[in-house]
Amino acid sequence: MNPDDAPSPAPGYAAPRGSGSSEVREKGSRFLAVVAPAVDETAAEAVLEALRAEHPDATHHCWAWRLGATAEERSSDDGEPSGTAGVPILQVLRGRELSDVVAVVVRWYGGTRLGKGGLARAYAAAAREAAEAAPVGRRVPRDEIAVVLPYELIGAVKRLVRPPEVELKRESYGARVRFVLSVHRHLRGQLEASLADLGIL
Repeated sequence: MNPDDAPSPAPGYAAPRGSGSSEVREKGSRFLAVVAPAVDETAAEAVLEALRAEHPDATHHCWAWRLGATAEERSSDDGEPSGTAGVPILQVLRGRELSDVVAVVVRWYGGTRLGKGGLARAYAAAAREAAEAAPVGRRVPRDEIAVVLPYELIGAVKRLVRPPEVELKRESYGARVRFVLSVHRHLRGQLEASLADLGIL
């Protein structure tokens, strides 16, 4: 196959469509992992706080999240030795190239120390199984463009609407027509050029 004929990569990024969970036991310690969708820090923190409230008797609530098209990252060991919990959980999310996602691993200490390597492996294993259980789809960042146009251009603008890439989100009619279009971010330039050709932008 000619490299020029290769299909272009799918736009957007992988994100969970729902939650996944798993449980791992290691030398008496119990690790309960949950991977869930999170569109922003507030949503991620809500998942974390819900698990803290549900399992107040746990020894640790360690977590990691990746958010947005740029996959901004944060993680926490929540009192475990540095680098043994949050980072291994985060590496699982990176490895699956997920974003808009939070992973929380709740641990109950079982009385036997696992060592740093053992801890990292257990946290990663729990997070990995939960991530594998979560349904995943692709999320494409969108932008909104508001346009004002005369009535005679309604048909021409509506012909540019091609769901899901370009959607007509809102419309209002007065002396002139106002449309709000929602477009996949990577196609925004094309849409603006088409609108400019109609003399709208």
